[in-house]
Amino acid sequence: MADEEEEDSGPVVELGEGESVEGAPLSRVTSRLHFGIEKSEVVRREGDTTIRTPDGPQDLGDVLDESDETYFPTRQDFEAAVRAVVGTGPVPTE
Repeated sequence: MADEEEEDSGPVVELGEGESVEGAPLSRVTSRLHFGIEKSEVVRREGDTTIRTPDGPQDLGDVLDESDETYFPTRQDFEAAVRAVVGTGPVPTE
C-alpha cells in the first residue's frame, strides 16, 4: 500500500544542473520581518542581504535607499516598495 501512495504523489520536478541563482528571494527576506516596521529597522536587520532582482543580485539596503518610503505597515507595502525600485520580471539564471 505504501507503493500506491508514492505513485499518487504526483510528478517529480528535477532541479537543473546549471549555476545557482545568487541572492535570496524577496519572499524569504520578507518572512523574517514583522510588520509595521520602519525602513531603518529593515536596513539594520537585513540591509546587507542580497536579493534576487530582474537586473541581477542587489543588496536590500541599496534598494531601500532608492525608496522614498520610511515605514511599511504591511508585508505587501514592503514588497511593493522594493518592486517599485527593482521592477518585476524573470530573474537571470546565467
